[in-house]
Amino acid sequence: MEKRMIYADNAATTGVSEKVLEAMLPYLKGRFGNPSSIYALGREAQRDVENAREKVAKALGAAPAEIFFTSCGSESDNWAIKGTAELMAKKGKKHIITSVFEHHAVLHTCEYLEKKGFEVTYIPVSDKGLIDPEDIRDAIREDTALVTIMYANNEIGTIQPIKEIAEICHEKKVLFHTDAVQAVGHVDIDVKAQGIDMLSLSGHKIHAQKGIGALYVRKGIALPNLIHGGGQERGKRAGTENVPAIVGLGTAIEEAVKDIPAKNAAIVEKRNRLIDGILKIPYTRLNGDREKRLPGNLNISIEGIEGESLLLMLDLNGICASSGSACTSGSLDPSHVLLALGLKHEIAHGSLRLSIEEDVTDEDVDYILEVLPKVVERLRSMSPVWEKMMKGESYE
Repeated sequence: MEKRMIYADNAATTGVSEKVLEAMLPYLKGRFGNPSSIYALGREAQRDVENAREKVAKALGAAPAEIFFTSCGSESDNWAIKGTAELMAKKGKKHIITSVFEHHAVLHTCEYLEKKGFEVTYIPVSDKGLIDPEDIRDAIREDTALVTIMYANNEIGTIQPIKEIAEICHEKKVLFHTDAVQAVGHVDIDVKAQGIDMLSLSGHKIHAQKGIGALYVRKGIALPNLIHGGGQERGKRAGTENVPAIVGLGTAIEEAVKDIPAKNAAIVEKRNRLIDGILKIPYTRLNGDREKRLPGNLNISIEGIEGESLLLMLDLNGICASSGSACTSGSLDPSHVLLALGLKHEIAHGSLRLSIEEDVTDEDVDYILEVLPKVVERLRSMSPVWEKMMKGESYE
């Protein structure tokens, strides 16, 4: 009998969809031309790269010339932040504003810039995982070069007030970048209407392959070149284009943004059933605002257990889940996101993140709610931390 498998870790990565695979296959076979070549095979590849660029631009409300293809969301974040820092430093602006619970692609880039003489202000978040736009206003200075705030948090799924933050940045004449890797395809995004100057996205979060991303850069922002060499990506990012992946991203984002409200309604119903069911387990709490969050995300702290043990036990039962960001899953440190909410280290260690999509069935939800309480009970029965809790002893 085939082992049951429920994939509930779409925030880490998604599988390549059939439509994306079908779109990519010709470019892995006969249509292998270099887009920089002038003969027909190359011209066709260039045409299809530009078609994909148009699809990405349309999904974001941007112009095709404002879309640059990259290898991933992390590269896009690095380019936006380091590029803006280099650009604005020439004007004497060496102050950057971000939040305490950004993805490490942003945080580590900011730490790098601090070593280069930049000053970074880290905005706190509420215990619900939300940023107060007024904190951004208060932090902006005459020498502020950039504000970079993620659209939706990768661990707890909270959606930030992006338009309000962008309005404050424009009022203060400061550039605004958002890491929208988790948000694209799950919320309606219009970079012009929302006042977003730069936006990062990644293909493998929306059923394209790994190794492809994009950066939106508003017309008029002249970011320095990321890679020097040939004239690809309008001279900004040299290197022969990854045509199959670019075509796949175009198809993926086109599919991802179709009828988002209807798609989300079905996912939210299942997500809420999971939240309500899991919270019936004693000593659990939902991390992040219940309403202002991605439709398929739930992150719950379960006291008295370790997240790693929980994931291994769920895996034995055919459930793929996460205890935080996939980029830090090998770390033994508690989640910086959960610590930013004010959780104690012991509680932050025992988090469970489920990120579901429309392919998760009602039967899958029932199965998770059947298995998880048994797994928690077993792990708690072996936990000295849980034993001390039940005795009313301190476990700090």
